[in-house]
Parts: sequence; structure tokens; C-alpha cells
Amino acid sequence: MVTPFRPEPFTDFTNEQQQLEYKQALLHVQQQLGKDYELIIDGERIRTENKIVSINPANTDQVIGVVAKADVALAEKAIQTAAKTFESWKSVAPEQRARYLFKAAAILRRRKHEFSAWLTVEAGKSWPEADADTAEAIDFMEYYARQMLRLAERQPLTRLAGEDNELYYIPLGVGIVIPPWNFPLAIMVGMTTAALVAGNTVVLKPASATPIIAAKFMEVLEEAGVPAGVVNYLPGQGSEIGDYLVDHPLTRFISFTGSREVGLRIHERAAKVQSGQKWMKRFIAEMGGKDAIVVDKEADLELAAQGIVTSAFGFSGQKCSACSRAIIHQDVYDQVLDRVTALTEQLTVGDPQDPTFYTGPVIDQQAYQKTLDYIEIGKKEGVLVTGGKRGDGPGYFIQPTVFSDVHPKARIMQEEIFGPVVAFTKARDFDHALEIANQTEYGLTGSVYSTNRVHLEKARESFHTGNLYFNRKCTGAIVGVHPFGGFNMSGTNSKAGGPDYLSLFTQAKLVSERL
Repeated sequence: MVTPFRPEPFTDFTNEQQQLEYKQALLHVQQQLGKDYELIIDGERIRTENKIVSINPANTDQVIGVVAKADVALAEKAIQTAAKTFESWKSVAPEQRARYLFKAAAILRRRKHEFSAWLTVEAGKSWPEADADTAEAIDFMEYYARQMLRLAERQPLTRLAGEDNELYYIPLGVGIVIPPWNFPLAIMVGMTTAALVAGNTVVLKPASATPIIAAKFMEVLEEAGVPAGVVNYLPGQGSEIGDYLVDHPLTRFISFTGSREVGLRIHERAAKVQSGQKWMKRFIAEMGGKDAIVVDKEADLELAAQGIVTSAFGFSGQKCSACSRAIIHQDVYDQVLDRVTALTEQLTVGDPQDPTFYTGPVIDQQAYQKTLDYIEIGKKEGVLVTGGKRGDGPGYFIQPTVFSDVHPKARIMQEEIFGPVVAFTKARDFDHALEIANQTEYGLTGSVYSTNRVHLEKARESFHTGNLYFNRKCTGAIVGVHPFGGFNMSGTNSKAGGPDYLSLFTQAKLVSERL
């Protein structure tokens, strides 16, 4: 009997024993840095001459690991392997596929601090952020295993005398899974295991900035007994193998989390039918956001200020759900801005292996330069209140940055920065605040702080975003609690961690027999 799903508890780092165990995990990971990792296709480990070097974003002199880099020939091998393996994997009973996920979740739970430590050194995550990432990965597997068992049950149909009718959810085929670097364990695990538990096979192309975490997860799948060829680990540059994987006629679906630009490119290419292709490819996408927190004049202003700071600067703003726009009623604008400024100036930035730092670096040189460029743009579009500086140390550190008096249509209010920058704008009234909130091409998350029930109900109806929160931060969705996915250019509203998600990796088949 499977127990009901319950989210994995977060680690209490005020507990000295937990602190000690995390430090030990960091030491264990440090002893493994710089190792080589091969591709994995059909269980075979393959070395290549070309490599991807993973660097610690908090210390750019430190190599986390060196990963084999796939070319087109190896991409073809991976797809052919996945296609061949699908013929047997699709017939494995859903209950058995679910057990693989339960086993993998148990293994990851035992290695929880170890994986969180890898997130700290490879992705630059603070202890609490890394712990939440690992907990979410466990949650995805536990939740999707249970959802597969639900889909495998006898489906409710209107019964007709003289006929036996049954609806089945069957797998699609070969899937290309392209996860992001910002949740390199949780989202990668969720995308991969949702596909495999539904009966599909996977070519996993991990983010080039965080391939070691994906390699480590392959160890978990192997220990759990997942058959060779079900998941094929294929690091490589998107410019070299990305288009090939997307275009391939044997590719049945693409599951992607990343930027709007890359997502739209995949969407366009996937829509073109290739020679020998027998289906329309399915595209499952989450593509970022330009998320807003609205503060009404009738609100708990301290709670709102704390929510803005946490949502904007947790993991240095590198979440697609991060608050990058603060839309404040004019009557309380100065109060909220002053309090956010004070709280922001208390934040510390540094190597996240040291738990005294609130947040760490941005992920790489490209993200670092992009954020600094937007800060320069912001200086022309608003008033720099605090931050706007490079941090100290040999990493990609940027101080949390607040701009005030920014026009709603300014670039830093419209374009996704993906760094520790939040822009404040003033609203005349609540209706004006909602109007500003909806003035972007995105629609992922948003928050409203208000004690006015009429205003909250208006926001419930009119704030056009996939995940809307009242009187709480706009980050921190929990599997099974807050199904996650957005509108407009934020993607296909896939609702990861929700009851509809596995249906995206399956197709419904009706069998009717006359009695």
C-alpha cells in the first residue's frame, strides 16, 4: 500500500548535527572535484576528445569536473538506442516503473546532503537553496510515481450495455529532455523521471553549466535498477547537437526548461515535419518570467517587504519565479521602498560553502556580464537605490540591486534579467497596479499583498499569471501543493508537480469491445 504523498521536509540548519553533516558532505564532494565523466548511452560509458569543463561560479579557478562532449554521431547513437529501448520499456507495467522512482527517491534521500553539496559547489547555491532543490527532486519522484499509479487505474467512463470500454494512457516514445542550470537537480529529475515513469525513453542533454549533478543522478538511476537505454546521458553544446536532437524524425517530444529565445527556437523547429516522421512532435516548455509583486495600500507592509527581498534575491535572483518588478500603491510606496532597501543592505554575498552568506554568485561569465549590463541600463531608466556593484572574491558575485521610480515600460521592467535586480514602480490605485502587472509578454508567477478581500478577488480573476500568490512570496512552489507553469511567453503552462503533468508524456487510447 502506497502512503499518501507528503513533501520532503527541509533541513533545519539551526541544528548543529545537520550543520556538521552538511560540512562533511562538502568535504566529501571536495575530494571528488576535477574528475572525468563519460557519456552514458545504453549503459555504455563513452569518452570523447572534446570536453565540457564545469567551473565553480564562486571560485572560477576551481574545476568541478570534466565531462565528455557529444557530437552529432553520438547524438544519433543515443536516439537510436532510446528508440530501440522504447520497444521493451513501453510494455513494462506502470506499477513496476513507479517502483523504480520510489527506489531512486529513497537513494537520493539517503544521499541528500551529498547532492545538496554538489549544488553548492557547481551551481553556487546556499545551503538552504541547495537543500530545497534536493528536496524538490525527491518530491518529484515520489509524486510522479503515485500519479502514474493513478493513471494506470481503471478510468471512469460512461458504461454502455453490451460493450466493454476502457481508456488507457500509453507512452509517446523517445523524448529529448533539456533541463536548466538554475535547478540542475530538481527540474532535471522532474522532467526526466516524469518521462520515464510514463513509459517513454529519454535522451538527457544536461545544462552545460551544471553537467556533473546530472551525471551523479545517473548513478542514482543505475543503482535503482533502471534498465540501460531508458535514460541516455548526452552532454553537449546546444549549437552542435541541440538542433539535431530536436529535428530528428524519431524524436516524439521535447521537454524543455530555459530561456524564451531558445524555447521559441525549439518550438519552431519541432513544428516542422521531417522526412520519415510519423507524428506531430509534442513540446513541453517552461520559459521564464518577469514576475511582479503588487503591494496594495491596505497590506502588511513588513510582510510585503520581506516577500519582495526573499523573492528577488534568493539564489541571486536566478529563478524564473523571482520577483523582478515591485508594483507599489503610491500611498505606501516610500515606506515599502525604504524597508526593502534596509533589508537588502543587510544581505551578505559570498562563497555559499560558508553558511553565513545569504546568497552566492550568478552562474557564469555570460550571466555576470548580462546582469551588469542591465544595471547600467537601469541607471538610465530609474534611480539606483542600493547595490549595483560587483561583489568581492574570485567568483561571479553581484550585490543585490534595487532601482526605484522606473517606468512600467522600461527595459528593466520588461526584459528578463535573471540576476539580483528588482525595479520599483508606483501605481495610482489597485486597478492601475494590476494593469502594470499584466503589461509584459510573460505570465509565470506573481504575488499580491493586500488585506482588502475585494481587491484579492479582483486579482484572482484579472492577474494573468500561472501561479498567483496572496500575502506570500512569489517563489518556492512545492510539488503537489503549487503545480507550476505559466502563461504567454512563460511557456506551455505545463504545471510541473501537478496532477495533469504526466498526461503531457502520454496519449489516451480507447479500446471498445462488443460483448
